[in-house]
Order: sequence, then C-alpha cells, then structure tokens
Amino acid sequence: MQPLVDTPSPAIRVSSVRAPLLISAAAFLWGVIAAVYYSRLGLTLAHYDARAHLVVSRRIFDSLTPGWQQVGAVWLPLPHVINALPVQIDALYRTGAFAVAVSILSMALAVWAIATLIERATGSIVGGAVAAALLMLNPDVLYLQSTPMSEPLLFGTTFLAVALIGMWAASCPPPRSSSLNRFGGTAPPRLTRGAGWACIAAVLTRYEAWPIVAAAIVLAFAVLLHRGWKAGAAFRAVRGLALWPLWALAAFLVNSKVSVGSWFVSSGFFTADNPALGDPWLAWTQVWDGLVRLTGPVLPWAAVISAAAIAVTFLRRANTETGRPSPSIILPLALAACAALPLYAYFKGHPVRVRYDVPLVAAAAALTGTAIALLPRRLQAPIGIAIVAIAAWQAPPFQTDAAVVVESQREAPNFAGRRAVTAYLEAHWDGQPIMMSMGSLGHYMHDLSLSGFRIRDFLHEGNGEIWKYAVQQPHPVVEWIAIEERAEGGDALFWQATHDPKFLRGYARVAEGGGVALYRRLR
Repeated sequence: MQPLVDTPSPAIRVSSVRAPLLISAAAFLWGVIAAVYYSRLGLTLAHYDARAHLVVSRRIFDSLTPGWQQVGAVWLPLPHVINALPVQIDALYRTGAFAVAVSILSMALAVWAIATLIERATGSIVGGAVAAALLMLNPDVLYLQSTPMSEPLLFGTTFLAVALIGMWAASCPPPRSSSLNRFGGTAPPRLTRGAGWACIAAVLTRYEAWPIVAAAIVLAFAVLLHRGWKAGAAFRAVRGLALWPLWALAAFLVNSKVSVGSWFVSSGFFTADNPALGDPWLAWTQVWDGLVRLTGPVLPWAAVISAAAIAVTFLRRANTETGRPSPSIILPLALAACAALPLYAYFKGHPVRVRYDVPLVAAAAALTGTAIALLPRRLQAPIGIAIVAIAAWQAPPFQTDAAVVVESQREAPNFAGRRAVTAYLEAHWDGQPIMMSMGSLGHYMHDLSLSGFRIRDFLHEGNGEIWKYAVQQPHPVVEWIAIEERAEGGDALFWQATHDPKFLRGYARVAEGGGVALYRRLR
C-alpha cells in the first residue's frame, strides 16, 4: 500500500491560507510598533554593523570606483543589493528607514512561513501562533527587526526556504519510474522553483543559512524515503533541488575571487582571543550560554525537548487518513543547524558576540511551536500559552537592557570620542580622498555622512588596485589617512604603519579620538 500524499480538504486549505496570513499581519503591526519604539530611543543605528551595512549598499553606486565589485566579499550580497538603490537617497541612507522596512517585512514573512509549515503538517493553528509569539516577543529579535541588520532577512528567507522545501517534499508522490522531470522530482515545477529561489535568497543573505539549507535538503531526502521513495530516486530529486543554492554559492565565490583575489575570506577581520580557540566543548558552552542569556533557561530546554519529540514523531508515526501529521513535520529541525556558525567561529577564536545566538532564538521558537502542534488539541492552547508567558516573563519585550541592545551600544563611547576627528575634517578637508579601512571604519563613514561626506570621498578596500597601491605607498595617492588603532587590535592601516616605518613618512598626526587617528600629508 502506497503512503498517502498530504492532501488536506478544501476547508483545511482555506484555513491554512487565512490563519498564517492573520498571524503574519499581527506580527507586521507589532514589528512596526517595535521599530517606532527603538527609533524614539535613538537605537535604530546604534550597532556599528547597522551603519556599515548601509555603507556597503551605498558604495555600489557612490564610490571612487562604482560597480558590481562594490557588493563585497566578506558579507553576503543580498541585503546590500536590496538596499542599493534606496540608500542613494540621502534621507534613507542616513536614517536606514528603507532597510528597517525590509527587516519588518522579513519578520512577517518568517512568521507566515513557519505558521504555514506547521499548519499544513499538523492541521494546528495554535502551534504556528505559539511559534510566532515566541519569536516576536523576544526583545533581542524585536530590536534587530527594528534595525538595518541582516538577521531579519535571514529569518525571512530561511524560514521560507524550509517551509517551501517541506511543501515540495510533501507534494512528491513516489515516481512510477526511475526517471524524474528536469526540475528534480515529480513535484509541480512552480513549487520546485519557489523552493529553489528561496534557497538562493537564504544562502546569499547570511552564512547561518548555509547549514540550514543543507540540513533542510537532507531532511527532505528523509521525508521522501518516509513516503515510499526508493533511495536512488530520492537522491536524484533532492540533488535537483540542491543545485539551486549550489549555483548561487558558486557565483558568490567567483565574485569574491574577482573582487578581492580570494575565493573565500575567512580570516583577517577579527583577533583570535577567545579562550575557546581549539576547544569544541568550550565553544559549545559559549553558544548555549549565549542562548540562555537571550531567552532565559526555559525556552532553550523546551526547544531541546521539542526537537526530540519531533524526531520521535517522524520516526514512529505513519500518516493517518487525513494526512496528519505529515512527514514534513521534521523540516523545522533544519533551523537548529544555524548553531554551526557561532560554534565554528568560537572554535576558531572569534570573540563572543551574543548577537550570533539570535538565529538560535528563532529556531527554538519554531521547534517549540511545532511540538505544541503535536500535542492533543485540548492541551495545545493551555501549554502553549504557559510557555509563551514564561518566555515573555524571562525575556520581556522592549527590555532596554536586553543582551543585544546592550551589545549594540558598546561603540557609543567611540562615537562621542571621534567628534574631534570629525570637527577637524569639517574645518580643514580640501576635497581630497580620505584613506580609511571600510572593514574597520565603515560605520564611521556613515557617521561622517551627517557632515556631508559621501562614500566617493573615501579610498577603501573596495577600490581594488588603487587601495593596494596606496597601502604600500600612500604619499603619492592620498592627502588624508584615518586609522583605527584600538578595535580588534587595530585595522589594516594600523598594522601597516606598525610594520612599515615608511608608511606614514610625510604625514602629520592632526586629530585623534574614539580610537581613530587622522593624518594629513605634509606640504
């Protein structure tokens, strides 16, 4: 007897459309309220990366050497491509308003995706609502979705990719022969394209998406086996799906090679001072501790128990006549793969950043909501409400001393200290390019936009051969040099000045503050 395909009744299909949309609309309105709240506190652009992301988007057109090479190679390109045109408008560049709108919409998309996946797999609306509440009530998630940071877009694209991969796997009946269509399976081509494009968007947003998408495709293979596919046919089907993100990653690597001369930039942007360097257990402890700091102790353990319950349900329960639960219930487990990135970073000595655990908050919310949907219906609402209430009590929304909110303001003293440098430039700048490392001082370039400076007024790493020549012999090229001397042990120019006594020959130190030293060429 062939396993049944997940084909809900018309009434269920209507519910599966309306309920997630209503939950998503509520999340959108809540997100707008949060964005206004943090804007009034002056925290929208508090994190230096929030400003640096806007700078990278702006420099695609506003640069000494404009063009596609300015997309960059350290950060993934999609957030900057989306914002590239809007940030050419000074008001949107200086406030980050359009990028914040993208963040809010991304979170609404993430809520819709997880609610849809849970509802289609289990028939439960409560589970999706619980997942959305756990996600959107967390103060650190709320804060990030109120900024131009790239995490919200990560949540939107990865949740969508996982949901569409789940739908794709659930829509594929076992093939009658070993031949598959050119889209990698017997699913409708439109659904396959949707899952493929969502995977591409995810892997071009943040590196956490790479293990998530890979895990989702592996779990889709397991779903096909569960539904009666032969191993060879199932492998060929998921291989066809996997080609979508693989081609996107290949294009990114080629762009990196052309832009900066390296296939993949994995070092040089942090000082390896983490005691977890080379110690996987300590690195994992730091990841777990960071998650507990963000949520309190209940949600992480609820997520662990939920993951076990989801796995057991997938392994032990066959589809009923109504197709519930669908084998695609296993797909939310893929979201937990985001832990691989901070774990690897800390193992390599990267300083601890609690922000790196925020994707795990989203994964924990999705897993817990999915497990709630597996409970008997009479227990779903009371247990779900209890978990949401405890989570909101341990990490209240709009908490001004939430971990990521506090971490985002660690640059504030430097912002004040650099006013001396800004004042000198305002009084004496003669229109000549200022040599400055965007990798270390991109956020300061954004600060200087308030004084009328454009990205084309700076010589930075994105200017290719001009930058490489100037690093060796700046005197014939630039009038001004700004050097970050403190953060992460100093920037590339600080290293060059320290190791090459001729680098600053012919320059005078004219201003300093907030860790930045400004030099001007002697006449």
